[in-house]
Amino acid sequence: MNSSSEYNDLEWAIGLHRCMLKIIGLWPQQSRDQYKEFFSKFRMLFNATAIVFILTIPALAQLINVWGDMIQIIDNLQFTLAFLVTILKVFIMWYKKEDLLLLTNKIMKDWTRVKMDEERKVMLKKARITRLILKVGVFLSVLALLSKLSSAFLKEYIWRVNNFTNHERSLPLPTYNWYDVTSSPKYELTYLAQAIGLFTGSFTYIAVDNFLGLLILHVCGQMENLHQRLLHLGKNPDFKAVLKYNVKDHISLISCRSVEIIDDTFNLLLLAVIGFFCILFSLFGFLALSAVNQDTQLSIAQMSWYFFAGGSLLMHTCLYCAVGEHLVNQSEKVHSATYECIWYTLKPKVARNLAVIMVCGKKPLNITAGKMFPMTMSTFCSLLKTSAGYLSMLLAIRN
Repeated sequence: MNSSSEYNDLEWAIGLHRCMLKIIGLWPQQSRDQYKEFFSKFRMLFNATAIVFILTIPALAQLINVWGDMIQIIDNLQFTLAFLVTILKVFIMWYKKEDLLLLTNKIMKDWTRVKMDEERKVMLKKARITRLILKVGVFLSVLALLSKLSSAFLKEYIWRVNNFTNHERSLPLPTYNWYDVTSSPKYELTYLAQAIGLFTGSFTYIAVDNFLGLLILHVCGQMENLHQRLLHLGKNPDFKAVLKYNVKDHISLISCRSVEIIDDTFNLLLLAVIGFFCILFSLFGFLALSAVNQDTQLSIAQMSWYFFAGGSLLMHTCLYCAVGEHLVNQSEKVHSATYECIWYTLKPKVARNLAVIMVCGKKPLNITAGKMFPMTMSTFCSLLKTSAGYLSMLLAIRN
């Protein structure tokens, strides 16, 4: 395989992720061009400013303003919690930029180095999964945002068509504004500002989630290639040289700037996401069931918002747990491969060298939430049960 095709594979694998993170100024790559570095910081600051001052602060002010009304509090929290988690993602990506730069450089090195066709196919398969998840996530989020924005727009349009003059103009988000938002052009400018803030915030939420998925699935691909090399290790005539290469590769994946960095970087974020998912998923269910039980006629835009926003939230949380489960399975395969290779045909002094991988692979690799909970599918099932418990509690309080 020539260098041109290797570079094309790299661009295909990480191109979409890099493009989205560059739009919001969070791609972990230092540029020697001062202008590019300046505009990257400018995009990041613009994105953070829009999320904080256009979305989060007015939403928190409105939460204080409606305190005591259960329905309005829940309606507000579904946005406010999402904004707070998004701010945390921006902070972590920027604060851990140097560590994430090491990981992205390693990904580029893995894609551009010489490798067998079987290893290339494994890496392409993992990259195809991350691209598909990213596309589906963007699609669901755009539909959810369009349904939310169109709900306020159509409501305003209906008021105008029916010539009602005494009505409160509706905005996409329940926020508190320190000025008269009902007059033009303040209403139109506020509507536009909220729309821009929602799109930048959604892109940030999606891009960081899928970047984490990209990092973990790339490590899983390298672990799968290592597993295959270990299975055929005893058949290689140059055993010592191949074993030395595999041991270095395994140590690099375990501790040297790979899984350990990913866990140290994102464990606090994953802990916040777990709490956010449990609360928000139960809030979506409560609002939907309340509307049905009270025979409230939901518009198509409102129904679309609950469906697409809830689906996007469910998919991204499942992504965290699924890639964590996959990482555990791949690390266990590497550990078992050292026993499955034909070590018994080797000389005792040579076979003894396999003990390094056996000891290193004894403990399964995983990513954690706050260094407390492993991100696996069993954790995801527990989150669903917990969310159902919160939903039952909310319904009981309402009744």
